[in-house]
Amino acid sequence: MTIPGNLLTTAMGVMPHTDVDHALAQALSLDVPFWPQLPNYNYYEDMYVQASENFPGIVLDLEKRRLGFSMDKFAEELEPALARFEDPSFFDISPTYSVVFHRFLEQDLSGRPAIRGQMEGPISFGFNVLDQDDRPILFDDTIRPFLIDFMAKRVNVQLARLQQIHPDAFMFVDEPGLQFLFSALSGYSDQAARPDMENFFAQINRPRGVHLCGNPDWDFLLNLDLDVLSLDVYANGEIFSNYVPAIRRFLDRGGSLVWGITPTNVEPFEKESIDSLTARLEEMWGALFKKGIDRDFLFSRSMLSPATCCLINPDREKTVDKAFAAIQTLSTGLREKYALD
Repeated sequence: MTIPGNLLTTAMGVMPHTDVDHALAQALSLDVPFWPQLPNYNYYEDMYVQASENFPGIVLDLEKRRLGFSMDKFAEELEPALARFEDPSFFDISPTYSVVFHRFLEQDLSGRPAIRGQMEGPISFGFNVLDQDDRPILFDDTIRPFLIDFMAKRVNVQLARLQQIHPDAFMFVDEPGLQFLFSALSGYSDQAARPDMENFFAQINRPRGVHLCGNPDWDFLLNLDLDVLSLDVYANGEIFSNYVPAIRRFLDRGGSLVWGITPTNVEPFEKESIDSLTARLEEMWGALFKKGIDRDFLFSRSMLSPATCCLINPDREKTVDKAFAAIQTLSTGLREKYALD
């Protein structure tokens, strides 16, 4: 499968909605729909909690909305988990952990160019989940290899489920934690992460990619063996567009880019217009064209999306809904302007 291009639209998974039907309608309003993750609907729908299902050692407190980890519990549960490591149902998302995922699987999506899923990646999960001593489990040399293998299985099982309803399904691995690898204070460096990430993606079936909203070392990401990279170019586009050699190599070997351009936070969204966002995109693209990247080739490997997830707006889902509508309007205008099919 080739990831759709020609400035079609998709979005990241996390949404602020509490109404499942409303959230699904928004996801289905885009060209390449996805299943929404709705932590405000209930805590099971949180992206970290969903990734934690059946992971040995997890301590889940629904009342306090807290996800923790116990080394003693990990030791008790590891062997039973390993005994089910070839059982796809062990890595599936149950209806308890996502009502929305199973509602999405019931949709007729046959007329879409593709569909998309997502799963939290091992780096971000390992940074975010702390053990009984408040230490990220990513730092543990016993847990980390198991974590990488476990999350790879989860991604593959979800992709297989999505491919049952649409042959052209692909996955985002959500990795907001990747930006912290390049801090001297992270405790887990990019040099340590590279072989781990290479091992992780080597286990994942294609098409596979990364979504993040932060600003990591783009050379690091663009040189991983990915099929698609989704990023926030509204905030980070000027920096990203300076990585021309790495972007060119990524595109030449078949990679696709998802340009996150419509802001979802209230204040930035209200400051922008379709014209201003179009101008911002075209300025970034123009910098790449001047340095030898072919316009039509870039467009053939580009999609558009909102810039970020957003759970903190005072108007809850209203601005996010507006951002979804704006990205579709922006896509339509650009596709007409550049005569894209």
